[in-house]
Amino acid sequence: MEETSGLVPISTRLKRIAWLARQLREQPLTTLAHHIDLEWLREAHRRTRKDGAMGVDGQSADDYAAHLEDNLRSLLERAKSGTYRAPPVRRVHIPKGSGSETRPIGIPTFEDKVLQRAVAMVLEAVYEEEFLDCSYGFRPGRSAQQALDELHREAMRMAGGWVIEIDIRKYFDSIDHERLGEVLRRRICDGVILRLIGKWLNAGALEDGNMKYPDAGSPQGGVVSPILANVLLHEVLDVWFAREVRPRMRGRAHLVRYADDAVMLFEYEEDARRVTAVLPKRFGKYGLTLHPDKTRLLPFERPDRMMRRRDADEGPYKPATFDFLGFTIHWGKSLAGKWAVKTRTASDRFQRALKGISQWCKAHRHEPLERQQHVLNLKLRGHYGYYGRPGNRARLWTLLHWATRVWWRWLHRRSQRGLSWAAMNRLLKRYPLLKPTAVRIV
Repeated sequence: MEETSGLVPISTRLKRIAWLARQLREQPLTTLAHHIDLEWLREAHRRTRKDGAMGVDGQSADDYAAHLEDNLRSLLERAKSGTYRAPPVRRVHIPKGSGSETRPIGIPTFEDKVLQRAVAMVLEAVYEEEFLDCSYGFRPGRSAQQALDELHREAMRMAGGWVIEIDIRKYFDSIDHERLGEVLRRRICDGVILRLIGKWLNAGALEDGNMKYPDAGSPQGGVVSPILANVLLHEVLDVWFAREVRPRMRGRAHLVRYADDAVMLFEYEEDARRVTAVLPKRFGKYGLTLHPDKTRLLPFERPDRMMRRRDADEGPYKPATFDFLGFTIHWGKSLAGKWAVKTRTASDRFQRALKGISQWCKAHRHEPLERQQHVLNLKLRGHYGYYGRPGNRARLWTLLHWATRVWWRWLHRRSQRGLSWAAMNRLLKRYPLLKPTAVRIV
């Protein structure tokens, strides 16, 4: 198949798609697949991670790259002619939280990842013109830290107010294919794009040698799944909140969403209760279910404001807390003695980090100390980089303390002579573990 746009840079074509989406905001776009040519697939290949797990065909990124041009030409021909067959994903389960619960992950073949990336590039150019500012997950230039910053600013502006924690039960596994298709067709009416998405949704999963064809869901682990998940929740939650909910509220109301994790803030209790009552029906309309125990309404008013309204015989007021993106959000005193919204590492995430360090130390306790120090510091640096927020310094130091003890425990067990704490302290001077020296400021 000939390259129709190869002389035009990919960045320019992406801007053209975005411009078209802005100009035809209320109309479906019918001609998008022609942008996917050989050069587009080369860029999709460049953007595809090369170190991921292999799919059902066992082909690695290096294997695919050995005959890259031939493979991409074949892939383009099959995608455009409609003969491309989406292979099943290889399903594995990874731990979820610190308990025994697991999350299913679907691993596509490498070639499938490249084609999914090509289509995701088109969808992203279109829907980045549609998505609202309340959405932060799996979007270019946006992050979990920005979502937390926004939540912090709005909670401080409202002096807390009331919070609705939203937990969608098995969201990625519950996405209704028909409903998703209806939402997509409001903006995308290109047959090639829609057929490919349909093939991926219905490709099935290979797990323990058995093929399964679920009636709903988009596999977590698929390259195109995050943006499809965002497209649906943009309709289900974001647009509904902006157009239907917020204008009907008595006071301020705000939504912060990161993928399928969402929090609503309300100035007044009556507004929060009204929305809580209609949420199950709203999600049920799209085949989604809210977790009855994890979706909850709670008071989050600034403690001094709440205390002024409480009777003396009601006793001390203990403000509620809630979790969002791995943090527990709570009220605390600033260095100036004023009440402020703060964050600390959620207990399950802290335990997960410590367990991961312990398991690594156990498995690699016989490796050279320099190698152990290097890997442990990489783990600590990654943890500090995400969890280094205002009010969380104590948690970071606690992790370092326990990581040091865990390292000592497994070094102590690797020989019959053991390792005293005095010897461990000498070892730490030569192989120090990274300290949490900086905390980012909101």
